[in-house]
Amino acid sequence: MPTLTSEDVLHKAREYNVKFIRLQFTDIFGVLKNIAITVEELPRALEGRVMFDSSVIEGFVQNRESDIYLLPDPATFVIFPWRPREGAVARLICDVLTPQGEPYGACSRAALKRVLARAKEMDLEFRVGAQIEFFLFHTDAQGKPTVITHDRAGYCDLTPVDLGENARRDMVLTLQEMGLDVSSSHHEIAPGQHEIFLKEDDALTVADSIATFKFVVRTIAQRHGLHASFMPRPLARYNGSGMHLHQFLWRDGENAFYDPAGEHQLSELAYRYIAGLITHAGALTAITNPLVNSYKRLIPTDLAPVLAAWSEENRSTMIRVPAQRQEGTRIVLRSPDPTANPYLALAASLAAGLDGIEHGLVPGAPLSENHAPVRELIRRIGLPRHLADALRALAGDAVIQNALGREITARFLEAKEDEWERYQAEVHQWELDEYLTNF
Repeated sequence: MPTLTSEDVLHKAREYNVKFIRLQFTDIFGVLKNIAITVEELPRALEGRVMFDSSVIEGFVQNRESDIYLLPDPATFVIFPWRPREGAVARLICDVLTPQGEPYGACSRAALKRVLARAKEMDLEFRVGAQIEFFLFHTDAQGKPTVITHDRAGYCDLTPVDLGENARRDMVLTLQEMGLDVSSSHHEIAPGQHEIFLKEDDALTVADSIATFKFVVRTIAQRHGLHASFMPRPLARYNGSGMHLHQFLWRDGENAFYDPAGEHQLSELAYRYIAGLITHAGALTAITNPLVNSYKRLIPTDLAPVLAAWSEENRSTMIRVPAQRQEGTRIVLRSPDPTANPYLALAASLAAGLDGIEHGLVPGAPLSENHAPVRELIRRIGLPRHLADALRALAGDAVIQNALGREITARFLEAKEDEWERYQAEVHQWELDEYLTNF
């Protein structure tokens, strides 16, 4: 990400005839929000003097709201490529502050910064790449999304079978024009399902990029007359969508996960990091898989990551260590889905890994291909089977709670427990089909 100052932003706004700026921020639940200001208000905004109500970021409208302020990060300034150049629209991603100028407790970007600061104290740099999957669906005559897929293509198919190729190309070009570094893109296994891979970068930049990615993909899909969905599993008969997080730790300019003399050429630090992720897998899953629907993806199939374990090849584990070594040595967290708040997902996973490093945790041997049946293993080392299980794990995990902070933890648990209760109170079509006639 380029280093820009507030003066640079003001200069670019004048140079490119920007008329409106969207001050963007992410709420606790990963939803990108914004306040639009005119270019005349930009100097005041860059000083952190734009005020709004805390309910926007907390997701609640109650009598406990307070005044909070947006502080734009000049490095995130970018002009929207799809808007007219005359009277252009730009954006800035913001941190959220209290009236005293301190990081606001419910700011998820601040939570990630806190954990990154802990890693820096240990002389570690956290870098991440992201494989993000999504579906393209048709819309109806009123423009509402359907579950009719845009094509019937499969893994890595080409046009004319892959009907989403043009939309996906426009997404990649737009993402690149906005400064995101895209590694690859292709059609995924399910009909209408696609994947775009964001290259490795520092964790804060990648979290900003994932938030931007989802906004851009949905915008470009809409311009193609389609609806892009990041819902974890919208179609019962097909695989769901994941967000694989490729995690690297660097120290003194070298990959800290790599040790040519270590078992599997992995360092002791790498093993401890893996163990931390596994130890905190339950609470971590609450953050990385935050919807009721997230657990419809985490079911025992050949590809679903359902086990709190690690492997080099087995795809049933939440963690995979690809074969590449030296600078490319990485730990891939496969369980997250794209509805996760990227700032909280990275903060929580880094905190879990650092806890493993600090306490010398041991992950055990990697899960081989010749293991017991997945359903049997789930009973012993399975990830949470539904949202309520994950929330219970989060409620009892001090490490992940400390990474999120007291306010985010409390608001997140309150909202998600309510979501689970609302889901439990509904009678679903499957229940009617299964039980109504016979009972």
